[in-house]
Amino acid sequence: MNRHVRTVATLLPIISLTLLLAGCPKRPAMTATTAPPPLPPAAVAPPTPAAPAPAPVAPAPVAPPTVAPAPAPAPPKEYRSNTALKQIFFTFDKADLRPDDTQTLAASAAYLKANPNQLVLIEGHCDERGTAEYNLALGERRAKAAMTYLVSNGVEASRITTISYGKERPGCTGKNEACWSKNRNDTFLTKER
Repeated sequence: MNRHVRTVATLLPIISLTLLLAGCPKRPAMTATTAPPPLPPAAVAPPTPAAPAPAPVAPAPVAPPTVAPAPAPAPPKEYRSNTALKQIFFTFDKADLRPDDTQTLAASAAYLKANPNQLVLIEGHCDERGTAEYNLALGERRAKAAMTYLVSNGVEASRITTISYGKERPGCTGKNEACWSKNRNDTFLTKER
């Protein structure tokens, strides 16, 4: 029996290996009807010499579209001096209109009523004496006094703008009464509506 066991022990691995190999699926054999036709032998062409690479061609410049530019908006009109409107002057530290200045303002009112397309800017000025704050307030009172006179003589208030420069824009820079009296004024500028 011993011999029998040895034979079985030797045969057992061989049988197992055979069964294992027999159990694996095999590829189906190709028949003449399912096989692809053989490829023709490739024709060997002689090597062709390399052609020189074409020179790069720059793209033609494209002209920008020709659109007429929109016209620029008209610049805002600036106030300018107007020879028809004369300056008026004030006494020291006052905003009261003097009699001869009311005649000047009456002529200005007549011009502005005859030219309703004109807007007017009244600049109030002072001499250099006093603080900047005080002179700004005084210049404003002087400009308002002239505006009140023009409005009372038929000029529309909506056409008038006032500004005070106080002592900041002197017309004369001397340190004497003759120069100071020139700086205490209302100046009138106009522009079209």
